[in-house]
Order: sequence, then C-alpha cells, then structure tokens
Amino acid sequence: MFGFQDKAIYPAAALYEDELAVLREKLAQADAVLVGAGAGLSTAAGLTYGGTRFQKYFADFAEKYGIRDMYTGGFYPFPSPEVYWAWWSRHIYFNRYIDAPSDIYPLLLQLMRDKDYFVLTTNVDHQFQRNGFDKRRLFYTQGDYGLLQSVRPEVAKTYDNREMVESMLEAQGFVRGADGSFDVPSAGKLKMTVPSGLVPKCPDDGRDMMVSLRCDDRFVEDEGWHEAQRRYKEFLRNHEKSRILYLELGVGMNTPVIIKYPFWYYTKQNPQAFYVSINKGGAACLDAIRRRSLCMEEDIGRVLHDLHQDKEAGGVGV
Repeated sequence: MFGFQDKAIYPAAALYEDELAVLREKLAQADAVLVGAGAGLSTAAGLTYGGTRFQKYFADFAEKYGIRDMYTGGFYPFPSPEVYWAWWSRHIYFNRYIDAPSDIYPLLLQLMRDKDYFVLTTNVDHQFQRNGFDKRRLFYTQGDYGLLQSVRPEVAKTYDNREMVESMLEAQGFVRGADGSFDVPSAGKLKMTVPSGLVPKCPDDGRDMMVSLRCDDRFVEDEGWHEAQRRYKEFLRNHEKSRILYLELGVGMNTPVIIKYPFWYYTKQNPQAFYVSINKGGAACLDAIRRRSLCMEEDIGRVLHDLHQDKEAGGVGV
C-alpha cells in the first residue's frame, strides 16, 4: 500500500487551542466524515478493562485464577465450560449490554448529525448503536460481543445471546435492578460457574458455541457482516474525490491494517481529503500526508466536549 520511502511520523505537539481550531475548520468544510474508532474511544468513554470495573465484576476470578484484567482473562484456559461461560457471560454483559459511563458517544453523534458520515470500528461493544448511530452507517469489522457462533465456522451464522447471557448472570447470583439491568449483589458471594444446562450449544449443528469475535480463523463473517462491508465500500466509492475528513479516534497499532493504514492511503490518494488522529500517547500520520493531517495527543473526551460546546454556542466549524 505504501512505498519503502514512506514512514510514520509523530509531529511535535502544538498548542491545544490551535489544534482544536484546525479540527473545527475541517469539520465545517467536510462534505463527509469517515470515523475510524479503536479501543481508545471506548476506554475514554469509561469502558475500561482493568481497575475498579474489573474488580467490581471479576474480583473472585482475580483471586482464584490470578487474572488481572478483562483482556487477558479472555484468553485464560478455564477448567470447564461451566467456568468459561461464567466468565464470558459477565464479560459480555458488562461491556455490551450497559451504556458507557461517560457521554462521549452521544457527543460524537451530535457532531455527526448534520454530516454524511460512516463509522468503521474494531470495537465489539456495540456502543455506537446503543447511542443512536444509524446501524446502516456502521461496520463492526471484528465481531460483536452480542453474538455467538458455532465453533464450527462452516455454519456461517450468528445468534443473539442476550437471553442466554442474562440467564447465566442470574445463575451466578447477579441481581436485576428496577431499571432491568444486572449488578453485583450488595451481600453474598457470586458463583463462578453456570449450570451445565446453560452452556450454549449451536441450534444448527449441536456443537459448542463461542463469542463471535475475530480472535482466530473460525470467525464467521455472516450475512449482516457482508452487508455492512458493502455499505462501507459504497461510502468510500461515493467520496473518493470529495472533501472527506478521516477522523481516527483511539486507534493504536494493534491492527493498523483495518483503519490506520487505509486512512493514510485514502488521504494520500485524494488531495481533497484531510486526516485527523486523536489518540493520547500515540497520534501519528504518514510523512507524505503531513500537510493534510492533524495529530492530537489529547484525551478524546476533552476534544469532543470542547467541540460540542462550540456547537452549542453557535461557534464556527461545527
């Protein structure tokens, strides 16, 4: 995609207000916005995988198995399917079926309302759709915590898991509040297994099931996935020569071939395009697009709040 002479650069930090002014201007000028969202966006929204959230929901697993965060726990070789699904039902529910603690996603939606936008994301927590983004403008490339699939990928289907997950939480002792959401009990110990009868089996082939995530070569790209990909490619075609803003939020170097490298390439190919990376501690751009890029080493929440305040005040650029 790039020549050997191309390289990534990390521009020297500029004054925040100057960077914000450039971002306001580019948002105002853009005919379309392609949002690229990585794990840093959900982390900024409060859906952290460690710290107090982890201790609240997984303290018993941390004590028994020495697991220190949700990410590494997802790869732990649990001793039985009953323990495996006790872990994963918690992991799924408290990252997929609750709203993020902060208002970052609603703020981003407000900024996109008057734009022709599309969202490409590696996140699997469904927060865009939970916060009102048009599902026809979303492409979750890496899967969805809310879907299960057979361990046999030849069954090219996915299955909603909310009812199964909630039954597993109830079996472990989680309590449902007046608003319908589950939480840890105020007193009493949680179980770390689910009944064998709740271990999910695929309704089509009777095999074990797994969360539909791109963690190995078994990931199922079902009909919904391909339809979202088609809409994404159509958006790219429609705006390949227009004034488009590639807005990258919290994208690191874990899977750069999905968002970061393509955004650099599309910006390089289109003289009308502009690229923005907001990623505290890791904003970079391609040297070849330096003059049409903005790299902000800032907290995403701060930037979105300031842009929103400008919009509420009728400021220029949003």
